Amino acid sequence: MEQYQEIERSIIKKYRKEIWSRFVRAVQDYELIQENDKIMVCISGGKDSFLLAKCIQELKKHGKIKFDAHYVVMNPGYQKKNMDLIVENASKLNVPIEVFESDIFEVSNHLNPISPCYLCAKMRRGFLYSKAKELGCNKIALGHHFDDVIETTLLSLFYGAEIKTMMPKLHSDHFEGLELIRPMYFIKEESILSWVKFNQLKFINCACKFTEKVAQNESLSKRKEMKKLIQSMRKENPNVDYNIYKALDNVNLNCILGTKKDGVYESFLKHYE
Repeated sequence: MEQYQEIERSIIKKYRKEIWSRFVRAVQDYELIQENDKIMVCISGGKDSFLLAKCIQELKKHGKIKFDAHYVVMNPGYQKKNMDLIVENASKLNVPIEVFESDIFEVSNHLNPISPCYLCAKMRRGFLYSKAKELGCNKIALGHHFDDVIETTLLSLFYGAEIKTMMPKLHSDHFEGLELIRPMYFIKEESILSWVKFNQLKFINCACKFTEKVAQNESLSKRKEMKKLIQSMRKENPNVDYNIYKALDNVNLNCILGTKKDGVYESFLKHYE
């Protein structure tokens, strides 16, 4: 059996409960993939996006829904060693990637050398949506997992002063006919890390020169702060992350001071008698 086949088998067999079943559940519960969809699977080079690619491949082989998938890697300016590792992993995992170049790192660092991350992320989205249109895709699949969802929720609450979360799917505001989906919505990061270790795989983390320097000081990363907070709370309540997720699926509008829909705020007083 080839190495990639053993890796595929581990997803379906050893990690069936932690990874495969959760992947299928998200696809079904949130109706993420329909018949004849053409999906661009975005691969950054990290563990999450490569696992997403493998799960999409397995769904194509074993699922009942017929759809097409393109596995795309955007090179925003990675160092050669990082790009080489991405290509090597794609070959090892038997993922037929298409690489396209951009100068996002250089441009964002030049325009905002102090804090280029926001501009970099915005430019990435634009490039990816444009590539999806070029390929004739109607959906873009990203590798965000359950922990990303919970951390984003807490970041919005503590630093954004609003209650919102990372949605399992959403329509593009600027590219008509394109939808973004997150099929790994229910998969926990600890399961992904375990899968990586079991298969003795090595992926890039963040290959941006700027964030590599920033990462040396963890206090600068609000997301890492949220991760540590959840880990601490989990010691007292093992289900705290699931409860945060469920709260967003169980909002009691009778006990909310105000809501916002499409940018329009509405106070509870409007319907108070």
